[in-house]
Amino acid sequence: MARSPVRGKSSQLPLVLPHKPLLKADNLHVGRSNRDAVAWLEAWPAWPAPALVIHGPPGCGKSHLLHIWGDQSGGAVVTPDTVLRSEPPSLVGGQAAIAIDDAENLAGTAGEQTLLHVYNLLAERGGHLILAARRPASAWPLKLADLSSRLRAAPSVAVSEPDDQLLADVIIKLLKDRQLDIGDDVVRYAVLRMERSFDAAGRLAAALDAASLAARRPISVPLAKTVVDDLFTAE
Repeated sequence: MARSPVRGKSSQLPLVLPHKPLLKADNLHVGRSNRDAVAWLEAWPAWPAPALVIHGPPGCGKSHLLHIWGDQSGGAVVTPDTVLRSEPPSLVGGQAAIAIDDAENLAGTAGEQTLLHVYNLLAERGGHLILAARRPASAWPLKLADLSSRLRAAPSVAVSEPDDQLLADVIIKLLKDRQLDIGDDVVRYAVLRMERSFDAAGRLAAALDAASLAARRPISVPLAKTVVDDLFTAE
């Protein structure tokens, strides 16, 4: 049964509390776009090399995969800024697993040297490194030949934009988490017109929730049209 959007008699817009992304395995939706990458995570630690590169467009779920692997491996998930501020021994610490998001941004910076040392430290202790980026490592403008050769030799797996079914599943799940039901017609309408990313699905769910509460009515196609136009229609 759908949750009633009516919360009292006030005509004021409802207070919408932000929903933090739940970067856990039980919140992962698997489809054609990310199935190969998920298979690599499930195969850990039986990898053929110390490093794995996951690449794909923004919003395709790379960060989610890194955090799942971080939980699975007990490793840290860090950003290029952290790499640039850290010495390799302190960055690695006693860990045997490190994940670096947006790793491509280290190319051409002093972070290349740190990344090379991190790779070597982890390799020496039988550990592993995951790097997430928009492009495969072969396309990064790396300056260090040793780092370039190591990363080019590492397995590389692509994650693409989520397909229609995966986006639909995510939207339905996000709205159910907010105690909202949504009709198939609304889901079809939104999926065909929205930005194709998991981040966009999260923003859409939050906006539909807010619009439903403000209008004091369930989510319908006309309501979804207003929300989708506001979120995704170019000015």
